[in-house]
Parts: sequence; structure tokens; C-alpha cells
Amino acid sequence: MWLSRVLFGAVKFDENEEYAAFQYKFLCVVMLTGGLFTAVFLVTTHLGLNPMDARHIWSMRLFTTAAFVLWALLRGRQHWFLPIAWTYEAVCLWEYTSALLFVPEDELRILWFYINVPGVYILLGQRAGLFITSLTVVGLVLVNPHLSAPYSVHALMTAMLSLVYFALFFHVYGNRSLSYFARMRTYNRRLQALATRDSLTGILNARAYHETCQKLLSQARRDHSPSAVLFIDLDHFKRINDQHGHLAGDRVLQAVALCVQQHLRASDVFGRIGGEEFCVFLPHTDAAGAKQVAEDLRTHIEALMPEIAPATQLRVTASIGVTSVSPEDESLQTIQHRADEAMYQAKQQGRNRVSVI
Repeated sequence: MWLSRVLFGAVKFDENEEYAAFQYKFLCVVMLTGGLFTAVFLVTTHLGLNPMDARHIWSMRLFTTAAFVLWALLRGRQHWFLPIAWTYEAVCLWEYTSALLFVPEDELRILWFYINVPGVYILLGQRAGLFITSLTVVGLVLVNPHLSAPYSVHALMTAMLSLVYFALFFHVYGNRSLSYFARMRTYNRRLQALATRDSLTGILNARAYHETCQKLLSQARRDHSPSAVLFIDLDHFKRINDQHGHLAGDRVLQAVALCVQQHLRASDVFGRIGGEEFCVFLPHTDAAGAKQVAEDLRTHIEALMPEIAPATQLRVTASIGVTSVSPEDESLQTIQHRADEAMYQAKQQGRNRVSVI
């Protein structure tokens, strides 16, 4: 949306950074709103509708300028959030103190300090909220006797107690909200893992594998970079289940998945797409490189000898089909089908081998 891009710039947050994204956008809106509202006060003062002390007018001009400059600096730079948030808070305290000192005719000017408290808790956290609240209480008590129209003892006591109550309310609410957010993020991660991971081997399931590969395939086409697909099928796996039981078969699948995963790059995509069928997407890999990867994996699988029972090991082999991605390929399914055909060629040629199409 164009308005969002104007307000916040080109920023990207990870899926687990929802709260950080909210804080960033909230600060941008707060700075813009604060600058605009103060600019309106300046205009009304200039028109003679809201006369003020010249010293506070100078402070308002400084605040307005600072708010817009800080927004411009933060826009598109989320890594600058913390220093800009603290700088803006310092500018706000300056502005509120200026109003307290130089606008005695406004008895409600103390409310600006109240408005400041929730913003600090939201943007800077609980420790910062307690610090700013304590600083505000001490500052108001010390400054009050020096005001041209000091608040009465009763009014000041009520103001301080209500400010502390206000801060404690946000402290408790913020603590509970953050705790709830942390739990929801943990639950979402678990749900995502359940939705994308194979429950037996822990690697990508078929749906997640294909979705990830589709994105990488699109990227490879844009970059004109080579890529390849491996189709891995364990040899005589049905015999393992029939002779040794399904628990032994599960242990073989787990051992093979771990073995393959340990010998792939971090950028490679590895998934289980069937019972004993695995696929690997190799970005930035040409045909020769993909064949070498397949040969290495075949050798490692053959040497694996997984333990299916105490003191019982089993020799496992795999047939691997290899195909390179070409510009003519219309879809990932076409590429997968070609790799599958190459794997069946390896089966027909005697198993425990690599075949390339």
C-alpha cells in the first residue's frame, strides 16, 4: 500500500518480529502526529488565537523540527529504532517541561507527562517506563516550588499518586501482554513446525518442500542461475518392513534423513515426499555438481549401517535420480517427474547407483 510505504519506508520484519514491527510503526505515527499537532499550535499562536510565551514558542519549534527529522531518519531504518526512540523521548520531556515552566495559564499542562507514560512503556519497555515515571515524579516535585503559579500540596500529591498508579497499571498490563505475546509466538512456531515438518524424520514434508522449491525456482529464473533436483529412493525398503518390522523401517528412515541432511549445504532444500522417497533441491548447482553430490550421498547412505535393534545393523542402499533445471521447464512438477524417471532408470540398472537425465 502506497500510504504505508510513505509512512514507514521499505522495511521488512521476520514472522517472529510482529511486536518489533508494531513498535516501529507506532513510533513513526507518534512522531508524525506529535509534529503535526505542535505545528498546528504554532499556527494558532502565529494567528494570535493562542498566545504563548516566546520561550515556549521556541521550544515548540524545536520539538516540531526534531519530530519530523527523527521520523525521516527512522523511515526505512528499523535498526535505528532504539536510539531514535530514546532521542524522541528526551525531546518530549524537554517540550513538556517547557510547557510546565512557561505556560502557567494552562493548569492542565501537567497531563502531557501522563500521556508520555504509556508511550514509553510501549516503545521502550518496562524498565524504561519505571525510570521515566520516577524521573517525572521527582522532577515535578522539585520544579513545582519554582513555578510562577505552583500547584497546591494537595493537587501535587493527587497528581503524583495518580501518575504512579497510571504507570503501575501500564507496567502490569505490559508485562501480561508481553507474556501472552511470547506464548503465542512459541505456539505459532510449534504449529508451523507441525505444519511443515515430517513427524518421523524432522525434515520438510512434501507440501513445505514443494512450496520452498517453487520460491527458489522462481529466484533461479530471475537470476539465470543453475539448479538441480535429486530424487532419492531407498532400495528394497518394503523388504525391510516385512522382515524386520515397521519400527526398524522408521529407524532406517530417520538415520538416512539425518545422514543426507548432514552432507548438504545450508542453502539446499531437503524433504520427504513419500514413504521412502526423499528429494533435494540444489540451488546454484550445475549438472556435474549435482551428479557429484548424488554420488557422495549414495556412498554415505551405503556406509551408514543403521542400528535397527540392539547389536543389529542393516545395510541400506539408495537409487538416486538427478536432473538439471532448464529454462524450458514449465513447473516444478515437470522437474520432479524427470528426476523421478532418472531414479527409476537407476533402479532398472541394478539399484544403488546414480542416474542422470
